[in-house]
Amino acid sequence: MTTALSLDARQQDAVDADPMLALAIMGACGTGKSTALWARRDRVAALHPDAGILSIAHPQELGSVAQEVLAHAGMQIEPIDDIDAAALFAHGARDLFALEWSEILAGEIDPEVPGLRSPQRFLESSFRLIRKLRGALIEPDDFLARARAGATEFYANPPNFAHPDLLYATKDAYRNSLDVAPRELERQYAREVDLAKILARLYELYIDHTLARGRMTARDAIAHAVTNLKRDQGVLDRMRARYRFAFVDEAQESTLGERTLLELLFPSLAGVTLAGDPRGATSTFKGARPDVVFKNIAQSIELCEPHRRAGRPPATLFRAKDEAEEARTIANRVAERIAQGTQPNEIALIFRSVADVHRYEEALLDAGVAVAVAGDVNIFADRRALDALAALWCLWDPFRHDWLLRLLAGRAINCSDATLARLCSEPPDAQAALFQLDEEAAPTARSGRWDPRRDIRLGWNVLRGDQDAALGETSRARIATLRAQRERWLAAMPELPLGALIRMVWGDVLACDGSPGSARAQTQQLILRRLFDRLRAFAKQRPHTTLGDALQYAQTRMESDLESCEPDVDDGFVHLLSVDAARGREFSYVVVPDARAGSFPRWYVPDAFLFSPTLGMIPKENAGDARASRTAKFSYYLYRAKTREAYNAEERRAFEYALARSRGEVLVSASGRATRGTTAPEFLEELRRP
Repeated sequence: MTTALSLDARQQDAVDADPMLALAIMGACGTGKSTALWARRDRVAALHPDAGILSIAHPQELGSVAQEVLAHAGMQIEPIDDIDAAALFAHGARDLFALEWSEILAGEIDPEVPGLRSPQRFLESSFRLIRKLRGALIEPDDFLARARAGATEFYANPPNFAHPDLLYATKDAYRNSLDVAPRELERQYAREVDLAKILARLYELYIDHTLARGRMTARDAIAHAVTNLKRDQGVLDRMRARYRFAFVDEAQESTLGERTLLELLFPSLAGVTLAGDPRGATSTFKGARPDVVFKNIAQSIELCEPHRRAGRPPATLFRAKDEAEEARTIANRVAERIAQGTQPNEIALIFRSVADVHRYEEALLDAGVAVAVAGDVNIFADRRALDALAALWCLWDPFRHDWLLRLLAGRAINCSDATLARLCSEPPDAQAALFQLDEEAAPTARSGRWDPRRDIRLGWNVLRGDQDAALGETSRARIATLRAQRERWLAAMPELPLGALIRMVWGDVLACDGSPGSARAQTQQLILRRLFDRLRAFAKQRPHTTLGDALQYAQTRMESDLESCEPDVDDGFVHLLSVDAARGREFSYVVVPDARAGSFPRWYVPDAFLFSPTLGMIPKENAGDARASRTAKFSYYLYRAKTREAYNAEERRAFEYALARSRGEVLVSASGRATRGTTAPEFLEELRRP
């Protein structure tokens, strides 16, 4: 239902619409969908003060509702994120990589399948696929059945691999994948079916592990909750009595599982209000289904007029000769804005990804601007966090020499290269004990058998002072101070809670990054607070956690590509955000840096294997005795599904979303020479066109 009303009138229509109907509030970025959604919620709450209301700022938050469902069903679960889930998944795959599966031993599955030659890459690709299957509520048996059916249909009736359009769309390096004879297609079919069997088995093991341990991501919890609601009418009735209305923002990012959960809790979606832009989803390659989420809605109101401003914000375009010049220019303009009176937290640099934005952060810090990075950034891999972890490792296990070297070379102790070389040398007295005798107590807090093959040189030279005589006076004093501090930490360890122990260690050996009160010092304190909160939260979930457990947790997180950090609300910081972390936020001044092909937008790099509900598995690697490196099916699917074009279209939507986060001005920047935009578009250059 759409009528030609002004913005305010249309928003009021959304607020006043019958609360018992399913309503979709739709519109592009900046049209006031969220404002109307929450105003409608407040009105419904006033009209029905005793009714249960769900307020969901992002569809992923439905995971907490799924936990309630499982609790009613007698299942107490521990929420985990994708890093812990990936560890569970890897645990279930151990026997596969040891080739100890009964199916492999019996010859039912050929382990020479696409991707398995690189076990880590295979695990990562498999886990990404299973996350999507979980979000789409496709169970292992269903997945295998679809994969078999898709393979049979495709190879029984192969397309014309010599079609000119297909040949033209395929890169020269991969055109030999289309030169296939029936015998080769038969071989690829067998490999594909075996791959599907392996993935289905891994999927089953993953589900078994999540159930046995009661540890689930929001995606897992939703899938289990849907299953429970469908088979247990009592749980369904209790949940329907618990909630009468639901308000969901960013609905275009919903998965099929999230939509299904809503439909079960709210028949015909009565009482549900969705807000979002069906044409603006930025997570379709992660499983979002905007085509499904907004179907069968009783009433829809589309907001067409800008709400925060009049039209698109004015954009200043800048292309630097190199990355360093781009970062300096951005930092100078941000500093000028702050000098003119703009509050730092009203300024944001929005990237497609903040996994590697160090040059921008450093340029801002050099300009005296404190920064807070949020999104897909790994807090445990930050240099300031690594310095803090190195201090804790010195207490727990000083024979982790990689960490001890970092501590010694850091700002607090500041050993020179010559000093470090001396500390790593043999003791001057050839008779000095290099190894710990069996009867001696290990000077370390870690448990486990003493390992004399590892615990030599640097650790002993620091702990016992075997090389002190060879050190300079300043270095010798600093090492002696560290030795005394560590003895004090060890004495306090049994009595102090983990949080207090961490504060003691950091207070003793961490040097201020920059002068006190400077932008660098403020940013360092923010990083340390984030790290401390994460370690303390980990310990809180496990009552008997040791410092070693917390450090191992940090090590696992540091090595993961799935780590992320929630945005802070601190005043005094300019925000460096990924597009996802900027959701629902707005700023006076927005910078979209690095708007060049390969960064924003990112390159499209297909996974090791894809899945289509109709075609089944689409493996990229042509495993086994093959002449071409890619499978014929993969080359055909990229052409038919136009995956690169769809990917670039999603990146463009993310770019538009980033621009729309400003209620004032926007600066878009890039560096180097622009490409022709054939493989990935050049967004900055597109803005130059009339």
